[in-house]
Amino acid sequence: QVQLVESGGGLVQPGGSLRLSCAASGRIFSIYTMGWHRQAPGEQRELVARITSGGETNYADSVKGRFTISRDNAKNTVYLQMNSLKPEDTAVYYCDADLNFRVHYWGQGTQVTVSS
Repeated sequence: QVQLVESGGGLVQPGGSLRLSCAASGRIFSIYTMGWHRQAPGEQRELVARITSGGETNYADSVKGRFTISRDNAKNTVYLQMNSLKPEDTAVYYCDADLNFRVHYWGQGTQVTVSS
């Protein structure tokens, strides 16, 4: 059974950093685009960043210059390095990926809270 498992969320003070990880497991033979979305209470889920199998990236304007997405294809893992965090970055962060026959998968989500 294919699944995405996130880790690395938590509570951090404004200006701090966190690194999220998302590992794809199960019977995987192809991984295409991987990404991160987030959803704050009462808000719609929004794209944060994505990275293609070739390493091309794109970011939401609100995180450009602060967040960096990367991937380790040997480990079937995508990362999100988040620096200079702000209270408005508080949300549940979800990993997503197109795997195998370009079937889209979501992780279970990890909470990120930015507060003093």
